[in-house]
Amino acid sequence: MRRQLIALGMLCGLLPGFVVHTHAAEAPAVSAASAVLMDAETGRVLYAHNEQEPRAIASTTKLMTALVAAEYLGGDLSETVEIKREWTGIEGTSLYLKPGETITLKTLLYGLLLHSGNDAAVALAGICGGEVETFVGWMNQRAQDLGMTNTHFSDPNGLGDENHYASALDMAKLGVACLQNPTVAEILSTRTITLEGRQLTNHNKLLWQYEGCTGMKTGYTRQAGRTLVSSAERNGQTLVCVTLNDRDDWNDHKALLDYGFSAFPRQVLAEEGEELGRVPLQGSLLHMASVEARETVAYPLKQGEEVTMEVDLPDQAEAPVVQGEIAGSVRFLVGSRQVGQTYLVWSGSARRDVVKERPVDSPLDFLPQSTPPTYEEMLSLFSKAGTVSEQNGRDGRSSAKDPLRGGSVLPPPGGNLHTTGPGHSERPARSPGGTGGPGPGPNCPGRRAGGPAGGPPGADAVQAPRGGDHPVR
Repeated sequence: MRRQLIALGMLCGLLPGFVVHTHAAEAPAVSAASAVLMDAETGRVLYAHNEQEPRAIASTTKLMTALVAAEYLGGDLSETVEIKREWTGIEGTSLYLKPGETITLKTLLYGLLLHSGNDAAVALAGICGGEVETFVGWMNQRAQDLGMTNTHFSDPNGLGDENHYASALDMAKLGVACLQNPTVAEILSTRTITLEGRQLTNHNKLLWQYEGCTGMKTGYTRQAGRTLVSSAERNGQTLVCVTLNDRDDWNDHKALLDYGFSAFPRQVLAEEGEELGRVPLQGSLLHMASVEARETVAYPLKQGEEVTMEVDLPDQAEAPVVQGEIAGSVRFLVGSRQVGQTYLVWSGSARRDVVKERPVDSPLDFLPQSTPPTYEEMLSLFSKAGTVSEQNGRDGRSSAKDPLRGGSVLPPPGGNLHTTGPGHSERPARSPGGTGGPGPGPNCPGRRAGGPAGGPPGADAVQAPRGGDHPVR
């Protein structure tokens, strides 16, 4: 296995490395007690301020409620449920659910995220978990799965006590997970919708105010202050922004998102299917086999960052190789920090060629050295010693070859070459004397109906053995 470190700029026509030229934007000053800006594709943190400090998060809690509920319910939200009394009368923003009311799961989820219904959160928790406490346990388990190390939930709506908290960094991780769930992502990006007589409008003003905004969720309590999680997409790049206890959250999110798109643009380091190396190939007519990236690798890079590519490939490979199978790997580094990786796979297939079987002893060893052999002697000796078998490079068929002349072994003049299978011959049978065009001779007295008159035997023709005339079977 060889490992090669390459300055990626060499592949892009840049020297000495792949250097990103971007606008030297400065990070904005924000009013938030905690803030994070994260690239959703890679998880790279582009901006951070007190990002790991646990804080009250208010209704941004409902992002986790929606994620757990959507994962539990699956994609079908058409089911109708009956509202229980204990799910109603919850303080704060509400859908004003009534005991005994029937409502679809879709309305509950949209009411949860667009209208921020606290009663919808309790209802979904009870429907999915049976008990609200059970569902809250699921929320905390999901937080652990996402690597939210400074988070704890005590209820599904964010009205909880001092034991209900999360860090800005953890909420950014949650935001990324929500975008990866198609059901949740679609709801978060919805501005307004009318369901079962309820007109629901998203509380997230950035959907109207910021170009490319795709969601997410607002929150407010006296304890938490104003909390906001937002997301936006531009030029194939998606960013997630979080502010906790921020009196100017709308403007801060606009400034942070602008900064991220400007200072950390998405750079494609390798395209899926892009050739990234070649490997010497043994046992094949192909001397080299190309490898390509199995998937696209991209990373947000700031001005001046240089990327190197570390390729791991074998020194050589043995045929056969199969297109799409793993041949090696490639890592992308900024300094010593890995920023991306993917497998390298064979760009095409290559079979094993030139497989030969030869007799141990050459028949020439039996010939007198002083007298050149006649053609008939050569045929006889090679017939006794065995013919040379050579794999055809195109279709795998074998043919008898003249070991001296390099062509097909021919019978003595006037004879017929017999094939190993019906209808196949290296050459057509010749007429007596070796002159004139092909046609039936004394050893080919007849042909089957439908065969070409005067031509070589077709697939249905049967040749009589040499040495006499025999009727066609």
